[in-house]
Amino acid sequence: MLEKIKQTADFLRSRVSDIPQTAIILGTGLGDLVDHISDKQFIPYKEIPNFPLSTVEGHSGNLIFGSLGGKLVMAMQGRFHYYEGYDMKQVTFPVRVMQMLGVKTLFVSNAAGGMNKEFRVGDVMIITDHINLFPENPLRGKNYNELGPRFPAMTEAYSKELVALADSIGNEKGLRLMHGVYVGTPGPTFETPAEYEYFRVIGGDAVGMSTVPEVIVANHGGMRVFGISVITDLGGKDITEVPTHEEVQKAAVKAQPVVVELIKEMVARS
Repeated sequence: MLEKIKQTADFLRSRVSDIPQTAIILGTGLGDLVDHISDKQFIPYKEIPNFPLSTVEGHSGNLIFGSLGGKLVMAMQGRFHYYEGYDMKQVTFPVRVMQMLGVKTLFVSNAAGGMNKEFRVGDVMIITDHINLFPENPLRGKNYNELGPRFPAMTEAYSKELVALADSIGNEKGLRLMHGVYVGTPGPTFETPAEYEYFRVIGGDAVGMSTVPEVIVANHGGMRVFGISVITDLGGKDITEVPTHEEVQKAAVKAQPVVVELIKEMVARS
């Protein structure tokens, strides 16, 4: 695995003159943030050695280098999911490549179902912690000490410094920002009403099928992480609406102005 990571990192260095220290993973319906990146250089995943390919509608499948908020960034337009059939090493491979390239800060976004009774569809939730319910941990197997410690702490998986910065920007710009715990599940089914209640009882505020593996690996590699969820549907015993992927995408697009403004400002100030 280590050799593949190095091979991919070397390929990207050969294609990109200035490697950024900030990376962004754009989730379902949120790929349009790339419209705000200037001096863009697109590298399709299919051209990158060892990269998986995104198979989900709403995930374009490009690695983009450019400038956002006056800083160099790399952005994943489309991510990889466990439910697509990839193993956890493949799902998190891009984060390992980011680490090898010297990325220090990772911004990650997703679409999520909300079970917090105060949430509304279209809300943006700052992730303060997560609960990992995936059946496999991306760190299972041989540990490479050059990538991180065997038993990494997850006490501050989401940077408190970056959360405070987001709150400051939100107050300054009048953005409605919620806080909460993200529950990561394998998917691809949406949750049953009883599952939503279970996730709420164990301390979750929103649930989705991504993010947690990438955040674990980013922390293992010493990165600062900031995560946000767009609440695209609500669930629980008293919710009768049936979610669809199309509705999730529409709700994510509606929340885009808030997400774009927040991430642009955070990148500029972090």
